[in-house]
Amino acid sequence: MLTLRLHSEHDARLEEIPEPELRQGAVKVKVAWAGICGSDLALFETAPVPLDYQNPIMQESGPHALGHEFSGYVSEIAEDVTSVQVGDLVAVRPNFADGTCPTCRAGHPNMCDNYAFIGINGGGGGFSESVVVPADHAYVLPQDFSAQAAALIEPLAVAWHAVKLAKIPTDGTAFVVGAGPIGLSVVLALRAQGVSKIIVSELSEARKQLARDFGAQLVIDPREAEVVAAVREATGGRGVDVSFDASGIGKNTLQPAIDSLSAAGSAVILANFHGDVPLDVMPFLMREKVLTGSFAYTAEDFAEVRDAVVDGRIVPDALISSRIPLSDVLDSGIKHLLGEGRTTEVKILVSPSF
Repeated sequence: MLTLRLHSEHDARLEEIPEPELRQGAVKVKVAWAGICGSDLALFETAPVPLDYQNPIMQESGPHALGHEFSGYVSEIAEDVTSVQVGDLVAVRPNFADGTCPTCRAGHPNMCDNYAFIGINGGGGGFSESVVVPADHAYVLPQDFSAQAAALIEPLAVAWHAVKLAKIPTDGTAFVVGAGPIGLSVVLALRAQGVSKIIVSELSEARKQLARDFGAQLVIDPREAEVVAAVREATGGRGVDVSFDASGIGKNTLQPAIDSLSAAGSAVILANFHGDVPLDVMPFLMREKVLTGSFAYTAEDFAEVRDAVVDGRIVPDALISSRIPLSDVLDSGIKHLLGEGRTTEVKILVSPSF
């Protein structure tokens, strides 16, 4: 079968490899659609996982297939599997925890000391024709549901977890910095969890419009207005209850996220930063502001997002900006997003059968 595997920095190859073998407790999924994530771009550029490293959970050396946001149709099931049937449409939860480390035992499996992801650490990847996954990682959707929307459940779960973590009151105000795929997913998650007062900061005209379409009450272009002043004016001088940095640019995005907070407000980081970020720390002392991170999601989060897209509380289809075949994933997908597509695309979906 055709798959995209990462060999080293800037060296990902479309290769023909044998189909994965079914194992006990698992199902084989014929991939329908897979999303390209910012993490895939970072992996392509830096290849941080050595080829000879074996994650304690996955126990596989590289090269590893890429792609962790994907949906598909179950083509085979192991004899001991009863929760999934052949033909089911599923969204795959790609993250794994060992369940035994101190972090897992403390109730934080998303931050397992040995955490692993399909599409990063082994176990195949969504940029393939087929993947074998544990049955409890295959979340069944209605047969008539969109397989493209199903592929968006994973990034939506990232946003869903961050919004839950923030504990924003439903009458509170949220500020989202960056309206890329994750920032827009945060807007959708906020609305689905009952928050309607949402402010977004974004440069791209297309993404600004999507933020409005998804329910943002105010969208600020930082080229046209001073962001913190605009947020405070919109909140009567108080500031917001929670802010989310979904851009990962650096101080230019994180400091406004902090400065826009009300007293005792919380800023949540859910983007990868690629360098040191100098900050003014006095607001944490004098105004008791809080800065925290949000990493991935739990099985509960993933199931809640699946339910929210099925019952219509989240309608994510407009996130999809392009659809391409697996054969074009490098040039029209990853390399395009690292170039001019960085500002013109939102979410590119890839399909082996497109």
